[in-house]
Amino acid sequence: MRKIGFIVFSLFLIFAAIGCSSQSEKNMKKEGETTETAASDQAGSEDAEGSSSEPIMEAPSSSETSFVIESKESNSLYNNENIVISPSSQLEIEDMNFKGYGTNPFISTEDDPLSTFAIDVDTGSYTVTRNYIQRGVLPPPEAVRVEEFVNYFKSDSEAPKRNPFGIHVDGGESPFGEGYHLMRVAIKGKEIADENRKPANLVFVIDVSGSMEQENRLDLVKRSLQLLVEQLNDNDQVGIVVYGSHARTILEPTSIKNKNYILEAIDQLQSSGSTNAEEGLVLGYEIASDHFQSGAVNRVILCSDGVANVGETGPEGILEEIERYARNDITLSTFGFGMGNYNDVLMEQLADQGDGNYSYIDSFSEARRIFTEELTGTLQTIAKDVKIQVEFDPEKVDRYRLIGYENRDVRDEDFRDDSVDGGEIGAGHSVTALYEIKVKENQLDDIGIIKLRFWDTEVEDIIEVSKMLSIEGELYRELKFLAAVAEFAEILRDSYWARESSLLDVLKLAEENARGEKELEFVTLVKDVIAIQSSDH
Repeated sequence: MRKIGFIVFSLFLIFAAIGCSSQSEKNMKKEGETTETAASDQAGSEDAEGSSSEPIMEAPSSSETSFVIESKESNSLYNNENIVISPSSQLEIEDMNFKGYGTNPFISTEDDPLSTFAIDVDTGSYTVTRNYIQRGVLPPPEAVRVEEFVNYFKSDSEAPKRNPFGIHVDGGESPFGEGYHLMRVAIKGKEIADENRKPANLVFVIDVSGSMEQENRLDLVKRSLQLLVEQLNDNDQVGIVVYGSHARTILEPTSIKNKNYILEAIDQLQSSGSTNAEEGLVLGYEIASDHFQSGAVNRVILCSDGVANVGETGPEGILEEIERYARNDITLSTFGFGMGNYNDVLMEQLADQGDGNYSYIDSFSEARRIFTEELTGTLQTIAKDVKIQVEFDPEKVDRYRLIGYENRDVRDEDFRDDSVDGGEIGAGHSVTALYEIKVKENQLDDIGIIKLRFWDTEVEDIIEVSKMLSIEGELYRELKFLAAVAEFAEILRDSYWARESSLLDVLKLAEENARGEKELEFVTLVKDVIAIQSSDH
């Protein structure tokens, strides 16, 4: 290792001699949470940003056939290049901000038979972790949220035809806990055809600060949003706000009938300045509010590395700015970009408070998955404040443990308190919760009941549904694969309950049950982690 270190240090000196600059490490850690960076963005300054040449574009009327900006060859979406975040140094990867929420314990049903939580369709933790692993580095344990690993792999259960949700319950003997059973609760939202989706009033709020120059971040943002625009319908509209040291509007809300105008506005984006995320979000919400459309999807879409070093820089202050907009049906989706100088905590909490979802985009392929394969679910919410309460029968279940959802816990008595925030689900989305349970005398039928409570956006009323819990003796293939995914995440986050688990056992189970591109990619990630651990020892 010392020889490798000498070589790396020598290369550093060579690069420094020819003019490359390096960034000082600012990574002070504390238990359960890495410290938010206080570093200013490297590129640009407030003065530079103030002299930006980006024009403010007024929305053209739908009858216009010519545009102020001429087309550029660089605007092509469909060339062979697949933009990915370029590898950064170990120093930059470590300059990240995550927060740990602990690990759920086993609960005796005699002490508390109720398990209550808000659902979560976020997947950012999985793709952030994937980015670490593909760089040959293990993620910090705080970066791993088990439920976001599991929910990255959508349930193959059938979507309901009439009701907003279908509830599927199954389970069997746990492959990783001898004497225990693994139970799955899967919620599947009704599907809406793209042509039946509500009109979308979208405001892109784009971070163009100096840090977005790193690793092709802004290029990937531009390609991702251009892809999204290509999927929208003629009755949709898009406005664009950018922010560095200050926020400004570069495109007033514009009909997709003038698609080329929108694409060119995105293509012109350049990075400079510090990072005033608060000012950018406030301006984005103001535009969305001014152009609010009743009966439409009114949503702000934030694209950023999550770092804020001007104005309100922490989650708490910015969350207060968006809370009232969420209550007025203007939702927020956050999309994270970049490794090194990245704030996962801010991006996740903004989406939760803004009644939206959080995803992390590490490649154009991931953008394609989100903005083409899952576009309607990404845009149109079918239920808000969704909460789950599982009640186990103490006569049949001795104890239980919810795997994940530590930061989505809801007090049992707040299940029917509709002022308490829950989660949101888009059309066609699926949510999975896994429980480890210890049954008494192998009793598997009617071991409890699940209750689902939510605000139905179509009928505009609170609905509560329930279903009895029963499991089988053996796991189905899909649940076996999800068991491997959950155990993998438990190992990565140093869970007490996975202290005797083996990645080789995880790999064996995953290889036996993986189907399709995404699941086979997961198998590769497990192999990569095994290789990383081997090289570290």
